Amino acid sequence: MGVGQRRGVAALMTAGAVLLSSAGVTLSAGAAAAQASASPAVAAVAAVTATGASPFAAPGKTLKLGAKGATVKVLQTRLAALGYAPGRIDGRYGGATLAAVWAFQKVNGVTPTSTVARRTWAALEAPVAPKVLVPNGKPTRVEVNLAKQVMVLYVGGAVKLISHTSSGSGISYCETATWEGRAQRFCGDARTPTGDYKTTWRRDGWHKSYLGQLYNPIFFNGGIAFHGALSVPLAPASHGCVRLPMHVAEVLPGLLGTGVPVHVRGRFVR
Repeated sequence: MGVGQRRGVAALMTAGAVLLSSAGVTLSAGAAAAQASASPAVAAVAAVTATGASPFAAPGKTLKLGAKGATVKVLQTRLAALGYAPGRIDGRYGGATLAAVWAFQKVNGVTPTSTVARRTWAALEAPVAPKVLVPNGKPTRVEVNLAKQVMVLYVGGAVKLISHTSSGSGISYCETATWEGRAQRFCGDARTPTGDYKTTWRRDGWHKSYLGQLYNPIFFNGGIAFHGALSVPLAPASHGCVRLPMHVAEVLPGLLGTGVPVHVRGRFVR
């Protein structure tokens, strides 16, 4: 096993293989403290091996977008426990849970789909950690895998949040927009550059740029930012920013400070 794989497994064991107290797990004092400090949308608390909890057993029931009930709540709880953000754990399979399902499927080599069936349940029973892109990176950092269209936030060396993303489409554009009081023509290559950066300035709520509206943007490479968007498709579709589901963009500013390393790697193949 390579260094990157060992680090990935360690990260999974630290912050991935966890269960929520809402699932009926008795938490240790340390785990309870971790739960208290964690975002409700992330909700990753205590390692299974530390609590002695039984391995996750998938219900096996096929779920489709719009489903409701106890099985959906099991899915949401498991996703949250592994560091994905399914939104409110309410037994309703909506857009936030779909984004978490997509992120999980992509990390685990399952073709992304809104249907949670045999392959996805099997992966939820034996999940793999996200591929570590920078094995010697800082303990707190963000890694953006353009090939997978996934963002991973590490805090203190452990996986804190894994999110579905949509990055630059790679398609050249020319658009006319009203900027600084007059109509202007903007042209460019809709690309999210690979490289090593750091988080810089940010804005709360909706921020108007010359190419559109960005929700809670956190900039890391000039005008390129992590930001919430109403549309975060499976394929890259932005002008260059890293789009996030709205519920992820809601909590990310509280988890990601200024000056945090951001590593962008890979290339999406259509």
